[in-house]
Amino acid sequence: MSKYHPQTQLIHEGLERSPFGETAEALYLTSGFTYDNAEQAEARFKQEETGFLYSRFGNPTVRAFEERMIVLEGDGAQDARATATGMAAVTTALFSLVKTGDHVVAAQALFSSCRYVVETLLPRFGVECTLVDGRELSEWKSAMRPNTKVLFLETPSNPLLEICDMQAIAHLAHENDAKLVVDNVFATPILQKPFAFGADVVVYSATKHIDGQGRCLGGVILGAADFIADDVGQFIRQTGPSLSPFNAWVMLKALETLSLRVQAHCDNAEAIVEFLATHKQVERIYYPHDASHPQHNLAMAQMSRGGSLIAFDVKGDKQKTFAIANALRLILISNNLGDAKSLITHPATTTHSKLSQEARDALSIKNGTLRLSVGLEHGDDIIADLDQALNG
Repeated sequence: MSKYHPQTQLIHEGLERSPFGETAEALYLTSGFTYDNAEQAEARFKQEETGFLYSRFGNPTVRAFEERMIVLEGDGAQDARATATGMAAVTTALFSLVKTGDHVVAAQALFSSCRYVVETLLPRFGVECTLVDGRELSEWKSAMRPNTKVLFLETPSNPLLEICDMQAIAHLAHENDAKLVVDNVFATPILQKPFAFGADVVVYSATKHIDGQGRCLGGVILGAADFIADDVGQFIRQTGPSLSPFNAWVMLKALETLSLRVQAHCDNAEAIVEFLATHKQVERIYYPHDASHPQHNLAMAQMSRGGSLIAFDVKGDKQKTFAIANALRLILISNNLGDAKSLITHPATTTHSKLSQEARDALSIKNGTLRLSVGLEHGDDIIADLDQALNG
């Protein structure tokens, strides 16, 4: 499938038909698998023979999803393992790379659950963490130590869409015998290819654009074949954050339309950014491909389009901001993103509410900040809804 365009890969990759010759991917809802004899069971557990053992370890439907993601991600993604959620992907990837005594450097502009993992959870197991302004290469350099093993970032970041220079940070990591882990959920594999910029591991919350219709949870980790098989594979096998076959089947069917949906999201987002940029109630917008973004040139170099997420600051306090959100009729209040439906959230009181006020201030998350996940409704209808709410 590697010779085909992404749109073709997203429809055909990983499809291994059963003897019935079905056109759609088969759904293997089974916990276990049988063997022809005891010798075959022994050979499979010794890894002398390929085949499935137990769906916590691997499943045909889950493997089809993984294979489709490998080809979509492109060079550098030698293998993949799917997980129950996006946070399971992040946690599994990080725990598979570090041990007691190691050090992690992470961008401070992370989803709050990711910050919990690096700030609170890893230190419980003797892994130190340093948070830096991900936009400043000098801070990454200053934070490096002899025991630094992982550099971790998301770009664009949640919620204000900060951009990290993946190529420069990857070079720094490799100079110091460390690995770069990139959370690529906002950009999607359609708009950005982190492996092309030197990333060693890429993680996704498949719950977001990959499903894209608010139906189920999932995650995926991609990287070198030995890391995925020996480290990630063993972690999942022994601790159990496995993706269910049903959710994998949903993701497989959703991938068929991922490229179409992401491009339509971007079309709408670009029109909405143009509208918000001149609205009298909007103080500032954050969108990677808008010329006002402070890292516009870097975003243009790393991302083919600006994505489906827009953040903006409205004029007024929390009460005024809540009133605007509550006045929306079409756009729904929800902390999810990458959905067919347009969703809006107030990061300071939802996705980043667990951070201290000091941490939110450092990230410029204000009481007037809203994050909009642009859906697939007609763009004019989304703009009309925003206009009436902002003018209310």
